[in-house]
Amino acid sequence: MTQTDAADVATPPEVFNFAQHLLQANEGRSAKVAFIDDAGSVSYGALADRVKRLAAGLRALGLKREERVLLLMHDCADWPVSFLGAMYAGVVPVAVNTLLTADDYAYMLEHSRAQAVLVSGALLPALTAALIKSDHEVGKGIGSRPQAPLKAAPADGSPLHPAEVEFETFLAAQTPMVKPAATGADDPGFWLYSSGSTGRPKGTVHSHANPYWTCELYGKRVLGLTERDVCFSAAKLFFAYGLGNALTFPMSVGASVILMAERPTPDATFRRWTGGIAGTKPTVFYGAPTGFAGMLAAPNLPKKIDVTLRLVSSAGEALPAELGERFKAHFGVDIVDGIGSTEMLHIFLSNRPDRVRYGTTGWPVPGYEIALRGDDGGPVPDGEPGDLYIHGPSSAMMYWGNRQKTRDTFQGGWTKSGDKYIRNADGSYTYGGRSDDMLKVSGIYVSPFEIEATLVQHPAVLEAAVIGVPDAEGLTKTKAFVVLKQGAQATDAELKAFVKDKLAPYKYPRLIEFVADLPKTATGKIQRFKLRERESAQP
Repeated sequence: MTQTDAADVATPPEVFNFAQHLLQANEGRSAKVAFIDDAGSVSYGALADRVKRLAAGLRALGLKREERVLLLMHDCADWPVSFLGAMYAGVVPVAVNTLLTADDYAYMLEHSRAQAVLVSGALLPALTAALIKSDHEVGKGIGSRPQAPLKAAPADGSPLHPAEVEFETFLAAQTPMVKPAATGADDPGFWLYSSGSTGRPKGTVHSHANPYWTCELYGKRVLGLTERDVCFSAAKLFFAYGLGNALTFPMSVGASVILMAERPTPDATFRRWTGGIAGTKPTVFYGAPTGFAGMLAAPNLPKKIDVTLRLVSSAGEALPAELGERFKAHFGVDIVDGIGSTEMLHIFLSNRPDRVRYGTTGWPVPGYEIALRGDDGGPVPDGEPGDLYIHGPSSAMMYWGNRQKTRDTFQGGWTKSGDKYIRNADGSYTYGGRSDDMLKVSGIYVSPFEIEATLVQHPAVLEAAVIGVPDAEGLTKTKAFVVLKQGAQATDAELKAFVKDKLAPYKYPRLIEFVADLPKTATGKIQRFKLRERESAQP
């Protein structure tokens, strides 16, 4: 077990409203730009006013403490207003993925029992379809940046149109709520739905105190963010990773943030890196390995002189060493790789800006304990894979309405991550795959990620995913699905020999299939289970 100390970080008081906490931290920065999006910018002073108006409006609608409001919105300056405004009022925002289907939203509306919806105009069609499909409790919809004039709810009793009132109109009609709800540090603050690879998403409930801890322990202590920074995150605000990156972390130190509604393609990212939005260049960028791979392969990759990046972070999946080294060689900046989860809210195991060991996920974040356990529940020695458990102050309260899964994941102060890790002699940790992705070949554990990280070192390979498939005897063999770089060529035998040369011979993939792309989640994580399902369906 590894523990790191953060004894000098003050514990939030018993009565604690996180939205109020952030607004108070920036009372002396009223004229400073807080958020920049494609439509313009909002200062910290204007942000505070808008947050308090939104809070007053939700209360005026009759929403009570701890009732939920669905937040389905593209990244823009209205998103933090909506999220913090709800928390300021003691209402619980349920931030949901903007890339889902109407069926998904129908489930979330029913599951969360949302009383109102805050929605981007571009997402109205999906939400409208969800409302028709669901037995919802939504009484009011507030539409941000509508693409057409909004319509009132029909008088004939037909399904409620979700955007009864336009966002700006709604805010203008309110008197700012001066006094925040007297929420407790342990009261429900917000929900995030987990991006589970199978089954229904889980409503993960976080307290008002949880984001405070991630700001203090990771944003400030590990990343060293300051008010001079301009932050930009490829991960969207509805993800736990993006929420910290582009809202709670920068606001906790008074930094500025660039928000991007569109998909984080290489071109869209480069445009913002080089000052294409309001002439502002980010100093801090948060991405994921899949995104870094795409950017480094892009023909229009900016030169080092064209960007002002001082800090680059990665999470979502383990970062292959080769990607980090190539990025450092080009831009002169390390990628600080870490691992977090929806359940822990943000990163709990991480490299450091001044201490990066590529090929590892680094060391425990101060204030968090890490334990690796074997199949028998006991500790495993250094160098052997074990199931990763985390003990820390930002752990979620529960999965809403799912007692069994809550008990399986949150165990006596420890959170089971579902990841396999190996502890190294220097106290760093190396990723060994998901617990259900680890392969046992000839009685020996093999990490799919280790093989994948080796394959992508080949100059022709863009991405790779490895799964186990049964042979004629029912024994597990490794199979690699490989995406080649545009215009590149490689053979099955060539890649097998390449892996054999770099890893223990038994670890090479017995089978290789070249594919055009790999199935991924909205966060860019490779969905190995979909590859397994495809294989099992083969005659």
